Amino acid sequence: MPPYGVDSETCSDRRSRSSSPDPLASNAGTALPYATRSALHLKGLVPSGVENFVMQEQRALEQLNIKSTNLEKYIFLSWLRSTNINLFYRLVLHNLKQIAPVIYTPTVGQACQEYSHIYPFLAPPNAVDGLYISLNEVDNIAEIIGNYRESISKGDEPEITVITDGSRILGLGDLGMNGMGIPVGKLQLYVAAAGLNPNRCLPIVLDFGTDTEKYLEDPLYLGIRQHRPDDASFYDSANRVVTALHEAFPNMFIQFEDFSTEHAFGLLEHWRRKALCFNDDIQGTGCVILGGFISAVEQAGIPPQHQRIMFVGAGSAGVGVAKQLVDYFIIEYGILESEAKAMFWFVDSHGMITANRGDKLAQHKVYFARTDNGTIQCKSIEETLEYVRPTALIGLSTIYKAFSEKILRRMNEINAQSRPIIFPLSNPETKAECTFEEAMRCTDNRVLFASGTAFPEYTIPGTEDVRVPGQGNNMYVFPAIGLGAVLCKPACITDTMIYAVSKALAESLNAEEKGKGELYPRIERIREVSAQLAAAFIRQAVREGLAKDTKWVELVKCNPADESDFASDAPDGKYAEGVLREVSRFMWHPAESFEQLRDACPHQHHHPVLGHSHGHNDKI
Repeated sequence: MPPYGVDSETCSDRRSRSSSPDPLASNAGTALPYATRSALHLKGLVPSGVENFVMQEQRALEQLNIKSTNLEKYIFLSWLRSTNINLFYRLVLHNLKQIAPVIYTPTVGQACQEYSHIYPFLAPPNAVDGLYISLNEVDNIAEIIGNYRESISKGDEPEITVITDGSRILGLGDLGMNGMGIPVGKLQLYVAAAGLNPNRCLPIVLDFGTDTEKYLEDPLYLGIRQHRPDDASFYDSANRVVTALHEAFPNMFIQFEDFSTEHAFGLLEHWRRKALCFNDDIQGTGCVILGGFISAVEQAGIPPQHQRIMFVGAGSAGVGVAKQLVDYFIIEYGILESEAKAMFWFVDSHGMITANRGDKLAQHKVYFARTDNGTIQCKSIEETLEYVRPTALIGLSTIYKAFSEKILRRMNEINAQSRPIIFPLSNPETKAECTFEEAMRCTDNRVLFASGTAFPEYTIPGTEDVRVPGQGNNMYVFPAIGLGAVLCKPACITDTMIYAVSKALAESLNAEEKGKGELYPRIERIREVSAQLAAAFIRQAVREGLAKDTKWVELVKCNPADESDFASDAPDGKYAEGVLREVSRFMWHPAESFEQLRDACPHQHHHPVLGHSHGHNDKI
């Protein structure tokens, strides 16, 4: 006799019938035509109304807008993505400016902190949305990958993964397994911004424990309850996982994300020539900030080689940004590396970083340690500011209000003959060094500004002059890098490929954006911009002889002209066979109608009358 509450029909049979596993049915939802419902044995199991995708979007947006908190919106959108991926991405793409801060920063920070508490409500039971690889299960990595293969449709092997161990999530610290929200969110932006196929994206968290007692003591925490391993054990386990992934999916693009500083550099150094991989904290942040910095330098009123750049914060992101800027000065202006490096000063928790400060510097800090300071040791941001007299102040410290009004006003005084460059880049807003309003007010509205988190527009008092803050959002670059890598399959990703993307980003601003003094293109143009940046990446990969996909090699050779200045009003056919047009053609888009969805559905041939209209209820 079956257990209480369970009849002779198995739970799995009942679940498969009730959850509409057919991908066409789940993604069409209320737009499924009546005859198709009959073919899928859904007659009488759903409301009779048949509507189009636009009406579905209206309903979803209405529900999103009535949620009272961003976390509630995050949970709603996560459930929608897990149950109707086509509707989810239609909603995101048509409302990107509103939704991007919900599915990623700043809301994703809170979602990660609460991840163990909200996890069961993000997707239906047993929905597979990535890999949770425990430190205690590394020996079973082959079985884990095999289980994942069984969970996906044929032909949907992953072409991109974002992988974290949750040890340094945004500016929030060690969140352990809760860090899974970051790979999930990043991959949503890969799809939304650059058209990666959502069915071929794989989020991964290495559940290697946590040193945050709050989570170890939380009865609802879903990760393993142990402290993090030592470095040797970490690298052994992490490298075994990456090796297994690379062997299983050799062409998969791997993005390392939000590892502790030392491990971030260590993993990238170990793998960057062995697999197609990238670290967004080190390379992506540097790439997007360089793009904005190039735009700022053009407007600052001081020659690039006379810039004096002061960084507050010397973690992996800060050093990664600075090294990208060094490359810019070397490549664009022919400055010697030693001279370019000498344009940078770093401040960490102990003050200005110097070679003779008396403490042991982490390896990644040594490159920028000053050797020309003599006996001078600055112990604070204020002291260093007076010593350096910088033209640019860049913050990646995760210290809230580190750029005080006193510091901002002093930056304005120091740069009275030019425009001060101020980039408070820490995320989320609770970690930002200053706000856009503060920077504008303290610099007499002259600041060239880019932040890591989104700030509201600012209206100059007494005028109707509205200024839009620049946001150095990695969303501008990492999706394009991933798309370019997935398409042309380079043997590895080089610094010069990243530099090509930075330069293309600076060149992507249109006339209106430049006229308003903005440093980044409007987020509403993100897909257009991503295509341009991916094309620049592919061209550079081919130039370096590293692109392995012969199609793109031949395409670049046949189209040697630089397309970085592509504009939508270009003469018809100018780039008809070009790299940029071909990149755009490969970008995934959600279906705009049931017919598009049906034609793209891999299982539509199973249903002989699928999609054939019979009667007025079928009109969509």
